[in-house]
Amino acid sequence: MSVGAIIFTLLIVGSVFFAITIYNRLVTLKNRHENAFSQIEVQLKRRYDLIPNLVETAKGYMAHERETLEAVIAARNEAATLLKGAAATLSGDAMQQLAGAEGVLQGALSKLNVVMEAYPELKANENMMQLSEELTTTENRVAFARQSFNDAVTNYNAYRQSFPVNMLCNSFGHRQDASLLEFADSAEIQKAPQISF
Repeated sequence: MSVGAIIFTLLIVGSVFFAITIYNRLVTLKNRHENAFSQIEVQLKRRYDLIPNLVETAKGYMAHERETLEAVIAARNEAATLLKGAAATLSGDAMQQLAGAEGVLQGALSKLNVVMEAYPELKANENMMQLSEELTTTENRVAFARQSFNDAVTNYNAYRQSFPVNMLCNSFGHRQDASLLEFADSAEIQKAPQISF
């Protein structure tokens, strides 16, 4: 075998090894950001499960605030529905719709908080205080999970866009960047909701 043939064989083997390494790294990064979204999904579902309990507890004290309570439940239901769609596709449009629904839910919860301020006996209710604490803890978990997801998406996109990976990623089935989960009022939403009793 000539030196030229050996060099050619080494180049082919090296190229194949390099392509396999790129493919495996893309798969790993994609799986990480999909897993990170699953963590957001877990925390949002936990929040969505807490909200009906919060509303039920408040109903007895706030009978004439029915519109506010219904708005919270409607916003929760819409966000829960859009979460399922976002989890199924992880597309940019689904992420934007979920972010919008989360903004509406955050607004409804803020309005509920303002209304609850007028009910001192509700603020003193032990069940309400516990639900409020759980909701605040969940909001912190959602923020952490969202940050972790966005970090994973950024790592995936940065690797996918780098040279020479960008020349191979389309042929490996990684045709587009992953979408971040961003909220329009991101500075405001970083704070846990203030539900004081």
